[in-house]
Order: sequence, then C-alpha cells, then structure tokens
Amino acid sequence: MILSAFSLEGKVAVVTGAGSPIGMGRAMSLALVGAGARVTMIDINKETLMQSASEASKAGGEGCALPVVADVTNPSDAEMVVRKTVTELGGLHILVNNAGTNQRNLGFTTALRQRFWEISPEAWTKVLAVNCGGPFLMARAAVGQMMQQKWGRIIGVTTSLDTMIRQNMSPYGPSKAAHEALMAIMTQELEGTGVTVNVLVPGGPANTNLLPPDTPWDRSKLIQPDVMQKPVVWLASEASNGINGRRFIAHRWDENLPIQQRLEKAGATVAWHQLGQQSVQPK
Repeated sequence: MILSAFSLEGKVAVVTGAGSPIGMGRAMSLALVGAGARVTMIDINKETLMQSASEASKAGGEGCALPVVADVTNPSDAEMVVRKTVTELGGLHILVNNAGTNQRNLGFTTALRQRFWEISPEAWTKVLAVNCGGPFLMARAAVGQMMQQKWGRIIGVTTSLDTMIRQNMSPYGPSKAAHEALMAIMTQELEGTGVTVNVLVPGGPANTNLLPPDTPWDRSKLIQPDVMQKPVVWLASEASNGINGRRFIAHRWDENLPIQQRLEKAGATVAWHQLGQQSVQPK
C-alpha cells in the first residue's frame, strides 16, 4: 500500500486510460487505492487493464479495483461506467480524466511528427474524440451524482501549455488545449456546488505509451508516471476542499515544502486567465 497523509477511505473514483502498464492512469489508480479509495479502472484494452487492475488490488486490498472495458468516446459507455461504479462500488466521488492518444497510437501514421496538412481528417477527428470528447462525456455522466451529494472531484490530465501550440504537435496539442478550455468552463459552472475542477499534468515528456517504442529519447531520463501519484491523492482528498480552477505541474510538487508553498510552486490558474480579458463584452 502507498502510504499517504491524505485518507481516501470511503471515497470511490473512476480513472480513465488506466490499463497501460507504464501509464499515468495505472500509476494514479495505484495511488488512489493505496490511500484507501475504491477505483473503477477504465480502458479499451482488456488484457492490459486486467493486469493493471490486479496490481491495484494487491496494493489496496481485495475489492478495491473494478476493471471496466469501455470507450470514453461512446456516450453509452460513459453512462454505463457511472452506473456500474455506483452500483458495484457504492458511489462516485472522484473522476480522473486521464485517457489520451495520438494519431500514431491509433495507427494512422508511423511518423513521429506531422504537419497539419499531412494529418488525415479521420485521425484528427478520432484524437479530438478521445482527448477532449472523452473528458466531456465522462464528466457529463458523472457530475449529476457529484452535485447531488454536494461533493466531488473532477481532475483532468491535459498537457504542458507549450505542447498545446508547438510545431508538429497537431492534433494532440490542440485536443489537449480544448480539454483545458473545457475544464476552465466547468470550473465556473460548478462553482459553489461542492464539486471542484482542477488540472494535473506531469510537466514535460513522460515515459508512457504516447511515445513510440522507437522514440529517440532516453526513457530513463523522462518524467516517470509515478510523479502523478502524490498530487492526485491530495487533489482527490478532503484536504483540497476549496481548491478549484487550478492547474498543477506534478514535476514541481515538492513534498518537502509546507502545503501552501507547495501549491504556489506547482500551481497556476487553469487555462489562460493570465492573458486577461481580451474581448469587449456588450453592456
């Protein structure tokens, strides 16, 4: 069990994209069950999902992990996941929208990078469906339960702001920018309901399957998925009550600092509010 100062006893979470053996979804699921939560782990790959769920059960105890094969781009699947979670685990308090992909993972290309005009419409549509449509559908399905109980956590894994607009990063970058914009809107619309909305990103290239096997980077020098574990437990806990509309960089999360200094070092406002209001609004 992963020791944590923040207990999640009695809490139930859903983590999307939780199957990959080197993924952030698996790492966060292990952290959540280690802190006492029960977790529905979602993925489209049954084989790797069952493996990761088995590891989560060993970390958190029997019955703590519920593997569900589901496609986050399918509205019926999103609703099924919520129903199954509430029925089998007894509630739903935390949603971690982690599932993500790119055109290479989906088999649309073998190229590591593409210019926008080289991207097929099918690849563009599918990546946007997973990386932005998925978080929308999952949040839409889960938020009613959270609002009814007047407590909930929606945590979105987007990407570094510079990655969103970096050359040759379409459609991944724009899809994650859309997810972050959605989070900013959700933050405002859920203000005062007891449901908080925050973003958590690793802080740079991470050692996950989003990078191809032939990546030129040394994987041992990349950010490792377990960097997400401690901040996601804090964000999912009662300790983060009142924290809403923030984005946290996991790589900057320093457990040696007092919590307020830690939040200042790792956090900022979600999306791009630092640019100020740009439009002239009618009175």
